[in-house]
Amino acid sequence: MKGRVVLKSGKDVSLLRRHPWIFSGAIKKMDANIANGDLVNVFDNKDNLLATGHYQAGTIAVRILSFDNTDTDQDFWNKRIANALEIRRTLCIAECKDTNVYRLVNAEGDSLPGLIIDYYNGHAVIQLHSVGMYKNLDSIVPALKKVYGKNLVGIFNKSESTLPFQTKTDKSNGYLLGNAEDTIVQENGLSFKVNWTKGQKTGFFIDQRENRKLLQEYSFGKDVLNMFCYTGGFSVYALKGGAKLVHSVDSSAEAVELVNENIALNFKDSKHEAFEADAFKYLHDIKDRYDIIILDPPAFAKHQKVLHNALQGYKRLNQKALEQLKPGGILFTFSCSQAVSKENFRKSVFAASANAKRNIRILNQLSQPSDHPVSIYHPEGEYLKGLVLYVE
Repeated sequence: MKGRVVLKSGKDVSLLRRHPWIFSGAIKKMDANIANGDLVNVFDNKDNLLATGHYQAGTIAVRILSFDNTDTDQDFWNKRIANALEIRRTLCIAECKDTNVYRLVNAEGDSLPGLIIDYYNGHAVIQLHSVGMYKNLDSIVPALKKVYGKNLVGIFNKSESTLPFQTKTDKSNGYLLGNAEDTIVQENGLSFKVNWTKGQKTGFFIDQRENRKLLQEYSFGKDVLNMFCYTGGFSVYALKGGAKLVHSVDSSAEAVELVNENIALNFKDSKHEAFEADAFKYLHDIKDRYDIIILDPPAFAKHQKVLHNALQGYKRLNQKALEQLKPGGILFTFSCSQAVSKENFRKSVFAASANAKRNIRILNQLSQPSDHPVSIYHPEGEYLKGLVLYVE
Protein backbone atom coordinates (compact mmCIF):
# COMPACT_ATOMS: atom_id res chain seq x y z
CA MET A 1 0.00 0.00 0.00
CA LYS A 2 1.31 3.42 -0.97
CA GLY A 3 1.92 6.13 1.58
CA ARG A 4 0.02 9.41 1.43
CA VAL A 5 1.56 12.82 0.90
CA VAL A 6 -0.76 15.81 1.24
CA LEU A 7 0.15 19.22 -0.16
CA LYS A 8 -0.47 22.61 1.38
CA SER A 9 -3.28 24.72 -0.04
CA GLY A 10 -2.20 26.28 -3.34
CA LYS A 11 0.91 24.12 -3.65
CA ASP A 12 -0.72 21.84 -6.22
CA VAL A 13 -0.34 24.40 -9.03
CA SER A 14 2.93 22.99 -10.38
CA LEU A 15 1.51 19.46 -10.40
CA LEU A 16 -1.58 20.60 -12.26
CA ARG A 17 0.89 21.96 -14.83
CA ARG A 18 2.53 18.50 -14.82
CA HIS A 19 5.88 19.53 -13.38
CA PRO A 20 7.49 16.28 -12.12
CA TRP A 21 8.95 17.58 -8.83
CA ILE A 22 7.40 18.33 -5.45
CA PHE A 23 9.58 20.37 -3.12
CA SER A 24 9.66 19.64 0.60
CA GLY A 25 8.19 23.04 1.49
CA ALA A 26 4.98 22.20 -0.42
CA ILE A 27 4.09 19.25 1.85
CA LYS A 28 1.45 19.78 4.53
CA LYS A 29 1.55 16.27 6.02
CA MET A 30 2.54 12.72 5.16
CA ASP A 31 2.25 9.24 6.64
CA ALA A 32 4.77 8.67 9.40
CA ASN A 33 6.00 5.34 8.06
CA ILE A 34 7.09 6.58 4.63
CA ALA A 35 10.73 5.70 3.97
CA ASN A 36 13.20 7.05 1.43
CA GLY A 37 12.49 5.58 -1.99
CA ASP A 38 8.92 4.52 -1.20
CA LEU A 39 6.18 4.88 -3.78
CA VAL A 40 3.61 7.44 -2.58
CA ASN A 41 0.33 8.93 -3.74
CA VAL A 42 0.15 12.70 -3.69
CA PHE A 43 -3.07 14.53 -2.78
CA ASP A 44 -4.08 18.17 -2.74
CA ASN A 45 -5.42 19.87 0.38
CA LYS A 46 -8.95 18.71 -0.54
CA ASP A 47 -7.93 15.05 -0.75
CA ASN A 48 -7.95 14.86 -4.56
CA LEU A 49 -5.41 12.40 -5.97
CA LEU A 50 -2.85 14.22 -8.12
CA ALA A 51 0.05 11.89 -8.85
CA THR A 52 2.24 8.92 -7.90
CA GLY A 53 5.97 9.17 -7.31
CA HIS A 54 9.06 8.28 -5.30
CA TYR A 55 9.55 9.98 -1.94
CA GLN A 56 13.01 11.08 -0.82
CA ALA A 57 14.10 13.28 2.08
CA GLY A 58 15.66 16.45 0.73
CA THR A 59 14.78 19.56 -1.26
CA ILE A 60 13.03 17.56 -4.00
CA ALA A 61 10.73 15.44 -1.84
CA VAL A 62 8.75 13.58 -4.52
CA ARG A 63 9.72 12.74 -8.08
CA ILE A 64 6.60 12.07 -10.11
CA LEU A 65 6.26 8.89 -12.17
CA SER A 66 2.61 9.28 -13.17
CA PHE A 67 -0.20 11.80 -12.84
CA ASP A 68 -2.64 9.12 -11.73
CA ASN A 69 -2.68 6.18 -9.32
CA THR A 70 0.04 3.90 -10.70
CA ASP A 71 1.56 0.66 -9.45
CA THR A 72 5.20 0.15 -10.40
CA ASP A 73 5.01 -3.58 -11.05
CA GLN A 74 7.23 -5.31 -13.61
CA ASP A 75 4.78 -4.49 -16.39
CA PHE A 76 5.18 -0.77 -15.60
CA TRP A 77 8.96 -0.92 -16.04
CA ASN A 78 8.71 -3.07 -19.17
CA LYS A 79 6.35 -0.59 -20.82
CA ARG A 80 8.27 2.55 -19.84
CA ILE A 81 11.61 1.24 -21.09
CA ALA A 82 10.05 -0.27 -24.22
CA ASN A 83 8.48 3.12 -24.94
CA ALA A 84 11.84 4.86 -24.52
CA LEU A 85 13.45 2.47 -27.02
CA GLU A 86 10.59 2.88 -29.49
CA ILE A 87 11.07 6.66 -29.42
CA ARG A 88 14.77 6.19 -30.28
CA ARG A 89 13.80 3.85 -33.11
CA THR A 90 11.37 6.44 -34.43
CA LEU A 91 14.18 9.01 -34.32
CA CYS A 92 16.37 6.60 -36.33
CA ILE A 93 18.93 6.63 -33.53
CA ALA A 94 18.45 3.11 -32.15
CA GLU A 95 19.27 0.35 -34.64
CA CYS A 96 20.96 2.85 -36.93
CA LYS A 97 23.47 1.42 -39.39
CA ASP A 98 26.28 3.87 -38.58
CA THR A 99 25.50 4.70 -34.91
CA ASN A 100 25.23 2.20 -32.04
CA VAL A 101 25.62 4.54 -29.07
CA TYR A 102 22.72 6.58 -27.68
CA ARG A 103 20.83 7.54 -24.52
CA LEU A 104 17.97 5.13 -23.90
CA VAL A 105 16.44 6.76 -20.79
CA ASN A 106 16.83 10.45 -20.01
CA ALA A 107 15.23 10.78 -16.55
CA GLU A 108 12.33 13.28 -16.54
CA GLY A 109 12.50 13.47 -20.33
CA ASP A 110 11.32 9.86 -20.44
CA SER A 111 9.00 10.08 -17.39
CA LEU A 112 11.51 8.18 -15.25
CA PRO A 113 13.05 10.83 -12.97
CA GLY A 114 16.22 9.67 -11.29
CA LEU A 115 17.15 7.16 -14.01
CA ILE A 116 19.75 7.45 -16.77
CA ILE A 117 20.53 4.57 -19.13
CA ASP A 118 23.07 4.86 -21.96
CA TYR A 119 23.47 2.18 -24.64
CA TYR A 120 26.91 1.30 -26.02
CA ASN A 121 26.96 -1.30 -28.80
CA GLY A 122 25.13 -4.03 -26.84
CA HIS A 123 25.97 -2.73 -23.35
CA ALA A 124 23.63 -0.71 -21.11
CA VAL A 125 25.17 1.57 -18.48
CA ILE A 126 22.81 2.60 -15.68
CA GLN A 127 23.10 5.64 -13.44
CA LEU A 128 20.68 5.94 -10.53
CA HIS A 129 20.11 9.43 -9.11
CA SER A 130 17.37 8.70 -6.59
CA VAL A 131 16.64 6.22 -3.81
CA GLY A 132 13.39 5.27 -5.53
CA MET A 133 15.22 4.15 -8.66
CA TYR A 134 17.81 2.38 -6.51
CA LYS A 135 15.07 0.35 -4.85
CA ASN A 136 13.69 -0.64 -8.27
CA LEU A 137 16.94 -1.76 -9.86
CA ASP A 138 15.77 -5.37 -9.67
CA SER A 139 12.84 -4.44 -11.94
CA ILE A 140 14.80 -2.17 -14.29
CA VAL A 141 17.33 -4.88 -15.20
CA PRO A 142 14.75 -7.50 -16.33
CA ALA A 143 12.94 -4.77 -18.29
CA LEU A 144 16.16 -4.04 -20.18
CA LYS A 145 16.70 -7.73 -20.89
CA LYS A 146 13.13 -8.10 -22.15
CA VAL A 147 13.26 -5.06 -24.40
CA TYR A 148 16.64 -5.83 -26.00
CA GLY A 149 16.66 -9.62 -25.87
CA LYS A 150 19.81 -11.20 -27.28
CA ASN A 151 21.05 -7.79 -28.48
CA LEU A 152 21.97 -6.93 -24.89
CA VAL A 153 25.24 -8.56 -23.78
CA GLY A 154 26.17 -6.39 -20.81
CA ILE A 155 24.67 -4.21 -18.07
CA PHE A 156 26.84 -2.07 -15.80
CA ASN A 157 25.57 -0.13 -12.80
CA LYS A 158 27.60 3.06 -12.46
CA SER A 159 25.80 4.79 -9.59
CA GLU A 160 28.44 5.11 -6.91
CA SER A 161 28.94 8.82 -7.50
CA THR A 162 25.32 9.67 -8.34
CA LEU A 163 23.29 7.99 -5.60
CA PRO A 164 22.24 10.21 -2.68
CA PHE A 165 23.55 9.83 0.84
CA GLN A 166 20.62 7.62 1.90
CA THR A 167 22.23 4.63 0.15
CA LYS A 168 25.86 5.36 0.99
CA THR A 169 26.32 2.17 3.02
CA ASP A 170 25.18 -0.05 0.17
CA LYS A 171 26.14 1.55 -3.11
CA SER A 172 28.72 0.39 -5.59
CA ASN A 173 29.50 0.11 -9.25
CA GLY A 174 29.28 -3.35 -10.72
CA TYR A 175 28.24 -5.68 -13.51
CA LEU A 176 24.65 -6.90 -13.60
CA LEU A 177 25.19 -8.77 -16.86
CA GLY A 178 28.45 -9.66 -18.64
CA ASN A 179 31.86 -8.32 -17.61
CA ALA A 180 33.33 -6.34 -20.52
CA GLU A 181 35.18 -3.23 -19.31
CA ASP A 182 34.96 -1.36 -22.59
CA THR A 183 33.82 -1.55 -26.17
CA ILE A 184 34.27 0.19 -29.51
CA VAL A 185 31.20 2.14 -30.61
CA GLN A 186 30.22 3.74 -33.88
CA GLU A 187 28.88 7.29 -34.04
CA ASN A 188 28.01 8.63 -37.49
CA GLY A 189 30.42 6.03 -38.87
CA LEU A 190 33.32 7.11 -36.65
CA SER A 191 34.85 4.80 -34.02
CA PHE A 192 35.37 5.53 -30.33
CA LYS A 193 36.63 3.47 -27.43
CA VAL A 194 34.30 3.68 -24.41
CA ASN A 195 35.32 2.58 -20.93
CA TRP A 196 32.36 2.89 -18.57
CA THR A 197 34.25 1.64 -15.52
CA LYS A 198 36.88 4.41 -15.56
CA GLY A 199 35.43 7.10 -17.83
CA GLN A 200 33.53 10.24 -16.86
CA LYS A 201 29.74 9.99 -16.55
CA THR A 202 28.82 6.73 -18.30
CA GLY A 203 31.98 6.74 -20.42
CA PHE A 204 31.24 9.04 -23.36
CA PHE A 205 29.55 12.41 -23.88
CA ILE A 206 26.72 11.16 -26.06
CA ASP A 207 24.91 14.48 -25.78
CA GLN A 208 27.41 16.25 -28.06
CA ARG A 209 26.79 14.00 -31.08
CA GLU A 210 24.97 16.56 -33.25
CA ASN A 211 27.26 19.40 -32.15
CA ARG A 212 30.31 17.35 -33.15
CA LYS A 213 28.68 16.80 -36.55
CA LEU A 214 28.22 20.56 -36.92
CA LEU A 215 31.88 21.15 -36.11
CA GLN A 216 32.81 18.73 -38.90
CA GLU A 217 31.00 20.98 -41.38
CA TYR A 218 33.00 24.04 -40.23
CA SER A 219 36.44 22.40 -40.10
CA PHE A 220 37.72 22.08 -43.67
CA GLY A 221 41.15 23.65 -44.02
CA LYS A 222 41.08 25.03 -40.47
CA ASP A 223 43.49 24.88 -37.53
CA VAL A 224 41.37 23.57 -34.66
CA LEU A 225 41.90 23.58 -30.88
CA ASN A 226 39.78 21.23 -28.76
CA MET A 227 39.98 22.24 -25.10
CA PHE A 228 38.87 19.83 -22.33
CA CYS A 229 39.09 17.18 -25.03
CA TYR A 230 38.35 14.05 -22.87
CA THR A 231 37.70 11.27 -25.45
CA GLY A 232 38.55 13.59 -28.34
CA GLY A 233 35.12 13.45 -29.95
CA PHE A 234 35.32 16.95 -31.38
CA SER A 235 38.89 16.30 -32.53
CA VAL A 236 37.91 13.20 -34.50
CA TYR A 237 35.03 15.03 -36.21
CA ALA A 238 37.25 18.01 -37.05
CA LEU A 239 39.74 15.71 -38.77
CA LYS A 240 36.89 13.96 -40.58
CA GLY A 241 35.79 17.36 -41.84
CA GLY A 242 39.20 18.04 -43.37
CA ALA A 243 40.85 20.19 -40.71
CA LYS A 244 44.39 21.19 -41.62
CA LEU A 245 45.56 20.65 -38.03
CA VAL A 246 43.92 19.61 -34.74
CA HIS A 247 45.30 20.06 -31.23
CA SER A 248 43.60 18.42 -28.23
CA VAL A 249 44.18 19.66 -24.67
CA ASP A 250 43.18 18.14 -21.33
CA SER A 251 44.57 18.30 -17.81
CA SER A 252 44.21 14.50 -17.51
CA ALA A 253 46.97 12.23 -18.81
CA GLU A 254 44.39 9.44 -19.22
CA ALA A 255 42.28 11.71 -21.44
CA VAL A 256 45.29 12.55 -23.60
CA GLU A 257 45.99 8.84 -24.01
CA LEU A 258 42.35 8.14 -24.88
CA VAL A 259 42.08 10.87 -27.49
CA ASN A 260 45.21 9.51 -29.19
CA GLU A 261 43.65 6.02 -29.21
CA ASN A 262 40.47 7.36 -30.79
CA ILE A 263 42.38 9.30 -33.43
CA ALA A 264 44.28 6.11 -34.30
CA LEU A 265 41.02 4.14 -34.55
CA ASN A 266 39.83 6.44 -37.34
CA PHE A 267 42.90 7.69 -39.20
CA LYS A 268 46.16 6.08 -40.29
CA ASP A 269 47.84 9.45 -40.59
CA SER A 270 46.58 12.73 -39.20
CA LYS A 271 47.81 16.16 -38.33
CA HIS A 272 46.85 15.80 -34.68
CA GLU A 273 48.66 16.39 -31.43
CA ALA A 274 47.43 16.06 -27.85
CA PHE A 275 48.74 17.98 -24.84
CA GLU A 276 48.36 17.49 -21.10
CA ALA A 277 47.94 21.04 -19.82
CA ASP A 278 45.80 23.39 -17.76
CA ALA A 279 43.24 25.12 -19.96
CA PHE A 280 43.84 28.68 -18.76
CA LYS A 281 47.60 28.32 -19.04
CA TYR A 282 47.37 26.87 -22.54
CA LEU A 283 45.05 29.66 -23.69
CA HIS A 284 47.34 32.34 -22.30
CA ASP A 285 49.63 32.85 -25.28
CA ILE A 286 48.28 31.35 -28.51
CA LYS A 287 47.35 34.63 -30.22
CA ASP A 288 45.99 34.07 -33.76
CA ARG A 289 47.11 30.42 -33.71
CA TYR A 290 43.72 28.76 -34.27
CA ASP A 291 40.77 29.26 -36.63
CA ILE A 292 38.38 27.29 -34.41
CA ILE A 293 38.41 26.77 -30.64
CA ILE A 294 36.06 24.39 -28.81
CA LEU A 295 35.35 24.99 -25.11
CA ASP A 296 33.45 22.09 -23.53
CA PRO A 297 34.46 22.23 -19.85
CA PRO A 298 33.10 20.03 -17.05
CA ALA A 299 30.12 21.42 -15.14
CA PHE A 300 31.20 24.59 -13.33
CA ALA A 301 28.03 24.59 -11.17
CA LYS A 302 26.30 21.46 -9.92
CA HIS A 303 23.99 23.44 -7.64
CA GLN A 304 22.70 27.00 -7.17
CA LYS A 305 25.02 27.83 -4.25
CA VAL A 306 28.03 28.10 -6.54
CA LEU A 307 26.21 29.66 -9.49
CA HIS A 308 27.89 33.08 -9.23
CA ASN A 309 31.39 31.60 -9.20
CA ALA A 310 30.48 29.36 -12.13
CA LEU A 311 29.26 32.26 -14.25
CA GLN A 312 32.47 34.15 -13.51
CA GLY A 313 34.42 31.08 -14.56
CA TYR A 314 32.58 30.85 -17.88
CA LYS A 315 33.21 34.55 -18.46
CA ARG A 316 36.97 34.29 -17.83
CA LEU A 317 37.35 31.17 -19.94
CA ASN A 318 35.44 32.53 -22.91
CA GLN A 319 37.14 35.91 -22.73
CA LYS A 320 40.54 34.25 -22.88
CA ALA A 321 39.56 32.17 -25.93
CA LEU A 322 37.98 35.14 -27.72
CA GLU A 323 41.09 37.26 -27.17
CA GLN A 324 43.33 34.56 -28.67
CA LEU A 325 41.20 33.43 -31.63
CA LYS A 326 42.26 34.36 -35.17
CA PRO A 327 40.30 37.18 -36.85
CA GLY A 328 37.46 35.50 -38.74
CA GLY A 329 37.65 32.57 -36.33
CA ILE A 330 34.87 30.51 -34.78
CA LEU A 331 34.28 29.62 -31.14
CA PHE A 332 32.18 26.62 -30.07
CA THR A 333 31.40 27.18 -26.39
CA PHE A 334 29.27 25.07 -24.02
CA SER A 335 27.87 24.75 -20.52
CA CYS A 336 26.64 21.37 -19.26
CA SER A 337 25.58 22.72 -15.85
CA GLN A 338 21.87 22.27 -15.15
CA ALA A 339 22.08 25.07 -12.57
CA VAL A 340 23.20 27.49 -15.30
CA SER A 341 20.24 28.66 -17.39
CA LYS A 342 20.49 29.36 -21.08
CA GLU A 343 20.01 33.07 -20.33
CA ASN A 344 22.75 33.15 -17.66
CA PHE A 345 25.21 31.33 -19.88
CA ARG A 346 24.54 33.74 -22.73
CA LYS A 347 25.04 36.71 -20.38
CA SER A 348 28.41 35.31 -19.31
CA VAL A 349 29.51 34.92 -22.92
CA PHE A 350 28.19 38.43 -23.68
CA ALA A 351 30.31 39.84 -20.84
CA ALA A 352 33.33 37.89 -22.11
CA SER A 353 32.77 39.28 -25.62
CA ALA A 354 32.52 42.85 -24.36
CA ASN A 355 35.72 42.47 -22.34
CA ALA A 356 37.52 40.95 -25.32
CA LYS A 357 36.49 44.02 -27.37
CA ARG A 358 35.79 42.06 -30.55
CA ASN A 359 32.85 42.16 -32.95
CA ILE A 360 31.01 38.85 -32.56
CA ARG A 361 28.01 37.22 -34.24
CA ILE A 362 26.01 34.19 -33.05
CA LEU A 363 25.93 31.60 -35.82
CA ASN A 364 24.23 28.72 -33.99
CA GLN A 365 22.50 28.14 -30.66
CA LEU A 366 22.99 24.55 -29.55
CA SER A 367 21.46 22.09 -27.12
CA GLN A 368 21.31 18.35 -26.46
CA PRO A 369 20.19 15.88 -29.18
CA SER A 370 16.81 14.20 -29.51
CA ASP A 371 17.79 11.07 -27.56
CA HIS A 372 18.14 13.43 -24.56
CA PRO A 373 14.53 14.68 -24.70
CA VAL A 374 13.27 17.45 -22.45
CA SER A 375 9.77 17.30 -21.02
CA ILE A 376 7.94 20.49 -21.97
CA TYR A 377 6.76 20.62 -18.35
CA HIS A 378 10.31 20.34 -16.99
CA PRO A 379 12.52 22.98 -18.65
CA GLU A 380 15.26 22.22 -16.10
CA GLY A 381 15.98 19.13 -18.19
CA GLU A 382 17.65 21.25 -20.87
CA TYR A 383 21.05 21.18 -19.22
CA LEU A 384 23.33 21.48 -22.29
CA LYS A 385 23.71 24.97 -23.72
CA GLY A 386 26.00 25.96 -26.55
CA LEU A 387 26.83 28.88 -28.83
CA VAL A 388 28.77 29.01 -32.09
CA LEU A 389 30.30 32.47 -32.47
CA TYR A 390 31.93 34.17 -35.44
CA VAL A 391 34.69 36.48 -34.23
CA GLU A 392 35.88 39.28 -36.50
